[in-house]
Amino acid sequence: MDIYSAKDGKLTYIEEVDFKLEKDIQKICDDNLKELFDLEVVKPQFTIQNFRIDTLAFDEKAKAFVVIEYKKNENFSVVDQGYAYLSLILNNKAECVLVYNESRKRPIKKDEIDWTQTRVIFVAPSFTPYQVQSINFKDLPIELWEIRKYANETVSINQIQSLGASESIKTISKNNKTVGAVSKEIKVYTEDEHLKNIPDEIKELYETFKGSVLSIDNDIKVKPTKQYIAFISKSNFTDVEIHKKELKVYLNLKKGELNDPKGLARDVSEIGHWGNGDYQLHIGGDEDLDYIFSLVKQSYKKNSA
Repeated sequence: MDIYSAKDGKLTYIEEVDFKLEKDIQKICDDNLKELFDLEVVKPQFTIQNFRIDTLAFDEKAKAFVVIEYKKNENFSVVDQGYAYLSLILNNKAECVLVYNESRKRPIKKDEIDWTQTRVIFVAPSFTPYQVQSINFKDLPIELWEIRKYANETVSINQIQSLGASESIKTISKNNKTVGAVSKEIKVYTEDEHLKNIPDEIKELYETFKGSVLSIDNDIKVKPTKQYIAFISKSNFTDVEIHKKELKVYLNLKKGELNDPKGLARDVSEIGHWGNGDYQLHIGGDEDLDYIFSLVKQSYKKNSA
């Protein structure tokens, strides 16, 4: 993608600049991990059993560890290395919990962590077509992110999406012991699983809601998790639980931040719930969808600013 600066109606091409070292990529990302990935740094250069992980991070929403590996070149196997890191984490849970607790004021117990949601993120200036094709599975706990640096001190970062994947990674697990062992514990959730055994009218209601939310911006991502389906800009701005009679929609706003003249949103700030934010909406039909969509847009603006 070409980048230009615009001044007085004239476009000037901004040249891409190479990262000199992998540690330069790591510093930019680790210093801005919350902004870029909505993650928290647990420990850079984390070593387990003579294996070094570039950055061990934690996903507070999923309550799961995330391995981040920074690459300057393209000479590595995404699936093989990714599953090796996942296996390392799953076989050394106590060490991960220990290093987490050393960096936090509030300790966490091993059974508070959702190990099924452990994943790996590779960050590099570019990936080969073969590497991109290798992530084309619907349930792969591995993400590829391209990072670019430009002469005007601008950085861009973009997740590479799988191309309409329908095949499961489990199809190759019989021939790969590491993939097979990890796949028994790691679980990547899909929209289809949330929609399983849901009546057609609720499925249609969800698709209508989803279409409206995605129309806000081209960069919005849909991320199914264990308990809900998240819609993400810079961070989750709305989360949806799909039930047989309704959708429960959460707005990631703190109490007092929502302008809701009709009073449709319920205050759940003092109630335990799965979705993010202090407001919950119940949607059983399409009569208030336009109004609800206006509330969702408030959350989007707040969380993408």
